[in-house]
Amino acid sequence: MEFAVIQTGGKQYKVSEGSLVSIEKIIGEYKKGDKLSFDKVLLVDDGKNTTIGTPYITGAKVDAEIVEIGRSRKVMVIKYKQKSRYLRRNGHRQPFFKVKIISIK
Repeated sequence: MEFAVIQTGGKQYKVSEGSLVSIEKIIGEYKKGDKLSFDKVLLVDDGKNTTIGTPYITGAKVDAEIVEIGRSRKVMVIKYKQKSRYLRRNGHRQPFFKVKIISIK
């Protein structure tokens, strides 16, 4: 089973062909069905050989397709100070891309 470790949105993801991964939203105009290419590949393992980048593998590429664009569940942010009538509530929904990995090169 071939897999790779890619870096995008300040996070690292272990991906393999055909897998669905929820990643951070990428800046720019994208819509459902668009193709993405990740060139920040940190590690590639094909079952026999393991290639580790320093920090990235030159020439390695992971191709993906956007399956879904959405926002995750609401996270409540609350600031509270007792005895001073101070309470602030704020909600936040983080945007995400759900991508399907097509190929690891």
